[in-house]
Amino acid sequence: MPRICTESLRLATVWPLPALLGWLLAWAAFSALRAANLPEPLVFTAAAAIGAVFSLIGNTACRRLIIAGGFPISMLAGGAADGVPAIAWLAPLVLLALAYPLKAWRDAPLFPTPSHALQGLEHVAALPPGARVLDAGCGLGHALRELHRTYPRSRIEGIEWSWPLALLARLRCPWAVVRRGNMWSRDWSGCDLVYLFQRPESMPRAVAKAQRELAPGAWLASLEFEAKPLTPQAVLTCRDGRPLWLYRMQVKGA
Repeated sequence: MPRICTESLRLATVWPLPALLGWLLAWAAFSALRAANLPEPLVFTAAAAIGAVFSLIGNTACRRLIIAGGFPISMLAGGAADGVPAIAWLAPLVLLALAYPLKAWRDAPLFPTPSHALQGLEHVAALPPGARVLDAGCGLGHALRELHRTYPRSRIEGIEWSWPLALLARLRCPWAVVRRGNMWSRDWSGCDLVYLFQRPESMPRAVAKAQRELAPGAWLASLEFEAKPLTPQAVLTCRDGRPLWLYRMQVKGA
């Protein structure tokens, strides 16, 4: 990808540009569909859907709500929603619930792995060709891309509870095996490396699962959050300063 395109994509993710772009796209769609004399509920729902889908690029739950809610709130404040039935206001919430189900809220929200965040991982955690590498909670596939860049000869797999996110990850990463499912129910045995970008509250559960299922010699990689009480084999520093904690499973009881 040309450097100017890469830089443009990077700038588009700098807050609050995602919110401004999401609101602009939603209002542009609303204006175009209303000009086509389509029914008001359909016009509103379509525009709100665009804002809700665009909100997935927000890197925190609060920012995603801001992006998704900007269009309907601005419509209400401006008096443009007079012809829209009350039930249509549930559309953005329904779309967000489909993209990020309540059952997944106790795990990490949509935390995209930054570009080149895993640089140097292959030198510490060297894997043989054909090794199985799992991104547990792959979201839109940002980490899948980084893992593929790091281990081009490995079998890259992802699991994601949200079916819209899993579908989008499959489309963005056709070389990866992406399954829709629960990362806590999926058996990690047989994986040579499991990558996590979770949150502190879910790390004890991840540690217990890794100790129970990963074979001796397998790797657990955690971006930003330490997997206590495991002893890290190494700690890499990403470009943005965040740590990448690397753990190697030991023989049980050793």
